[in-house]
Amino acid sequence: MAYDKFTVLTSSAVPMPIENVDTDQIIPARFLKATERKGFGDNLFRDWRYNADGTPKQDFVLNNPIYSGKILVGGKNFGSGSSREHAAWAIYDYGFRCVVSSFFADIFKNNSLNIGILPVQVSPDFLDKIFRAIEADPKAELEVNLPEQTITILATGEQETFDINGYKKHNMINGFDDIDYLQAMKEEIQDFQAARPF
Repeated sequence: MAYDKFTVLTSSAVPMPIENVDTDQIIPARFLKATERKGFGDNLFRDWRYNADGTPKQDFVLNNPIYSGKILVGGKNFGSGSSREHAAWAIYDYGFRCVVSSFFADIFKNNSLNIGILPVQVSPDFLDKIFRAIEADPKAELEVNLPEQTITILATGEQETFDINGYKKHNMINGFDDIDYLQAMKEEIQDFQAARPF
């Protein structure tokens, strides 16, 4: 399944300075019945976001109209817990294209990269600077430059680099999943096959 190409994202951000956010909090298990990647955004952080009667919890950040954007800034150890792909699906379906944290669980990180969400791991010090910038101005923008592998707080100009696997970087810039990557090499594969004597 192809997804949006990711090159440079400039956006305000939604701050969630909570550590150890696990995948069951991101998308509770009772919402995992669907097999397509659609509709999960409605239940992103469901138990934190809504009361039992379905009314929004006013103190939860996604229900606060002063915060918006395509970047979610989380605390340390984001995406821990079970390996469910649906957690990444829910974040993407809600509209986020980038999650920033000082540490990601490996499986969540890979699931995100596979569907077009860029997990940007920064130092704890830089994460604190991001949270402070958003606290000072909820509309403060971050620039995430995937080709250059940098994240910048535009209000201050402070910048940090981040790491990403080269194969995943190529796929994200082109909007490829693993199948799209192979499809893009179709002619090369056919030429290689044609050159084989067997």
